[in-house]
Parts: sequence; C-alpha cells; structure tokens
Amino acid sequence: MSADVIDGRAFAADLKQDIAKQVSLLKEKHGLTPGLAVVLVGEDPASEIYVRNKNKSTVEAGMNSYEHRLEDTVSEAELLAVVEKLNHDPAVHGILVQLPLPKHINESAVIDAISPAKDVDGFHVINSGLLATGGRGMVPCTPLGCIMMLKDRLGDMSGLEAVVVGRSNIVGKPMAQLLLNENCTVTMAHSRTKNLAAVVGRADIVVAAVGVPELIKGGWIKAGATVIDVGMNRIGNPDGKTRLVGDVEYDAALAHAGAITPVPGGVGPMTIAVLLKNTVTAACRQAGITEPEV
Repeated sequence: MSADVIDGRAFAADLKQDIAKQVSLLKEKHGLTPGLAVVLVGEDPASEIYVRNKNKSTVEAGMNSYEHRLEDTVSEAELLAVVEKLNHDPAVHGILVQLPLPKHINESAVIDAISPAKDVDGFHVINSGLLATGGRGMVPCTPLGCIMMLKDRLGDMSGLEAVVVGRSNIVGKPMAQLLLNENCTVTMAHSRTKNLAAVVGRADIVVAAVGVPELIKGGWIKAGATVIDVGMNRIGNPDGKTRLVGDVEYDAALAHAGAITPVPGGVGPMTIAVLLKNTVTAACRQAGITEPEV
C-alpha cells in the first residue's frame, strides 16, 4: 500500500483561479475590487519572501494590494496608528500584520486592534469566539485550507475520528473546531500527550501541527488514514545542507496512510490561496453582498 499524495500546489492553483473569477464578477456586477493591506515590520528574510508572494498572488487575482513597510524600531503606538488608519480605509477590506513582530511590540495588542471584519488572518479574539460558538467570523487561513483539502478528499466526515496534534491558537485550536463543525469526533493532542502513538493510531484523520520534526512516526498511522501535515521544520543533513520536513515521518507514513500531504508542497501553498479567499469574503460582507459562485 502506498498513500495518495495530496497535491496542495495544484489545489491552491485551482482555488486561485476560482478567486480570480469571483473578483472579476465583483468588479463587473458591483464595481467592487477587494483590497488587501499587508504590514511588514523589519526585514526578516522569511517574512520578506512571504509578503512578496502575497503581493504577487493578490495582484494576479485582480485585487488591490497595499504594502506598508515599517522599520523594526517602530514604536507600538506608531504601528497601532497604521492599523487604525487601515481600519477606516474603505478601499482596504483585509488587514494582515506579518508575524513575528519585534520583541518590544505586544503582538496580542496589535491583533486586537485590527477590525474583526478586516481580520483576514482570523486571529482576533472575536473571530476566535465566533468560530468556537458556531458564528460567522473570519477563519484562520491554514486550518481553513486544511479542512478544504479534507472535504475534497473525504466528502462527508461525520463520525470520523480525528486527532489534532498541536494546540496553538493559530492552527491547532481552530482546526479542532472546524473538524467538530464537520461532525468528527475530535481529540486534541500535543507533545506532552501520554502514549501519543496510541492516540494517533486510532485516528481516521491526523492533523499534525506541533512544530517538532517527524514527531509522528509512520508506523503510528492507522491503515488508510488521511494525514494533513502542517509542520514545516528545517533540519540539517550530513552533508551540511538543510532540508524541510514535516511533523510526520513522511516516507514511513506513505506505507500506512490512505492519503497524505507532503512537505513542502502540501499545506503551505494553501495558506496564501485561502488568504485571498478570506479577503473576498471580507469585501463581500462589508459591502452587504453575497459572494459570487463560480
């Protein structure tokens, strides 16, 4: 048995095409062009690449892209002032402040300052609360991308046993809530879970988001289970070079799983695609119109 490999790049490309069609319809029928503002503080190389890719994808989808680059010496008050200005800008429908921020800035204060309606990252406490209570808020991009791939693969997930390994506010907790909304039986696990192998071994769906390289061994995976690996860890090779691996022991898991996302090329490409989707959703909600179907 060899698992099917879930191609996140292809899935994301298809989603971006649909988003571009939605944007075209919004322009044609409503004169509405969704706008995404990204705020980058400092010059972190990984953040620079990520922001550049976001800008490129936003423009390719036909949306307006606004970039605000600030020095890493910027004060928290100055950053909050930028966020407040964007909150009141009618051309901006989505606001994303790239994390991490410099240590002298309180990340929670900045996230909480973003208007929940424009919080396309889905990190604001109001959006977190709406997700937890079944409300209509903005959903974090990575978990939403994961649930989209799972639904595409499995269809109706009612009654399936799902294990989420990782309890972060960004991925683990919202992922568990989305699986509950699909009527799965959900177990939250983490690096300190006792007998993690047995917990993972009973799952029909495994979502790994703990940030520990290859913590989840291939032999733990239940035969035929669907594995979504959110982890992205850079480790060293004997030749001195580095490579990216997930939180799941990928090669060994191929022999057990029914389907699995690779690292890279699995969950990662979905994050930016879903960010664009969230921006379209935010624009439509702010304008009081229904998202166009394509």
